[in-house]
Amino acid sequence: MAIQDIYPTALRLLGRPVLVVGGGPVAARRAKGLLDAGARVTVVAPAACPALSDLADAGLLTWEPRTYRASDVDAVWFVQTATGDAAVDAQVAADAEAQRIWCVNASDHEASAAWTPAVAVVDDVKIAVNAGGDPRRAMALRDAVATALETGDLPLRRHRGSGTGAATGSVALVGGGPGDTGLITVRGRRLLGQADVVVADRLGPRELLAELAPDVRVIEVGKTPGHHPVPQSEINRILVDEALQGHRVVRLKGGDPYVLGRGGEEAEFCRQHGVEVEVVPGVTSAISVPAAAGIPVTHRGLAKGFSVVTGHEELSEVPARADHTVILLMGVGQLRDSAASLARAGLPQGTPVGIVENGYLPNQRVTIGTLGTIADQAEAVGVANPAVIVIGDVVRVSPFAPSHFKTADYSTTAPNAPRTTKTRVLTP
Repeated sequence: MAIQDIYPTALRLLGRPVLVVGGGPVAARRAKGLLDAGARVTVVAPAACPALSDLADAGLLTWEPRTYRASDVDAVWFVQTATGDAAVDAQVAADAEAQRIWCVNASDHEASAAWTPAVAVVDDVKIAVNAGGDPRRAMALRDAVATALETGDLPLRRHRGSGTGAATGSVALVGGGPGDTGLITVRGRRLLGQADVVVADRLGPRELLAELAPDVRVIEVGKTPGHHPVPQSEINRILVDEALQGHRVVRLKGGDPYVLGRGGEEAEFCRQHGVEVEVVPGVTSAISVPAAAGIPVTHRGLAKGFSVVTGHEELSEVPARADHTVILLMGVGQLRDSAASLARAGLPQGTPVGIVENGYLPNQRVTIGTLGTIADQAEAVGVANPAVIVIGDVVRVSPFAPSHFKTADYSTTAPNAPRTTKTRVLTP
């Protein structure tokens, strides 16, 4: 049978009687698929493998423990034969053909009246692939298409209603990560491919917006330090209004929605107005952007914990120790005040400080100094947001740190070695 002989279609078997002849693993897989489609399945076989027996014992199908009879095909809508005996399978197929019933003959795909494709399900999309009777080829193609749908490389967006009568859409708060398009989660990328409306921040994986279909609306609500053209209350209203019009809305944020991203406020507002909301975590810039400069926020022998604050917050409650990492977000404008506050709390002036601008992007820049020098350094080179500021001994690990910042006081091979108390003078 040539591939041109195939007319692709989908059978709706809900509540319809179907017949499976055979009791082995292949018959069990086919019976399971037919049950998933809602068919009323009868299996005819002298013996049944454990998988089929379990389905029968659970009352999900009827098992007739005997050999096949020609009358078994009477009044059924579809037949699958997989006995492992080519002669029996051929007889079942001939009996079905005589009654104009579609039959899949597992023993002889060339003579079979129908083929079973390789199938995968992604959301409410069912992928079925035939590949000229080559099942391994079909499975490989199926898996490739399913993966592309799962990752958002192929669009899952609906273009007509589901027919369920539901008028309300949904909102997904998607953390886009630090900006690199490869650092958004698979779930976030997939939801973006399904969106009708995207409410976008200034940060995050902006390049993905160019890949959206032309009729997907992008509503810009980005903020910059000291400039919030779209207030939070208006963003909340936009999300709810668009969802109530039946749209799938993605709120695309940089970093993580729940790490200084006001995602909690947006989720609460949606729920208060009867809108379904999903929160998709993102790779927070507090951890990922330092990593882009080779700075771990914790490191054996250097730091066991860290605090994340904004530059607008009081730092008096943060542990003032070089072995406790302090991460400042949105802190460039008040860097001098923040450094002075930490120094007054007891943090040594020689504590290493790193600033990472535009983490993971082509224009990434790293500036490294000390608590006493970093404000002047930042002003001299024009450091600007978006930037993450890391304060603590972990900055010594960065490959961008000057050589005299390096220390033998930490080790990944002997992490329990005591740290020296010798004072080092660190200059930029």
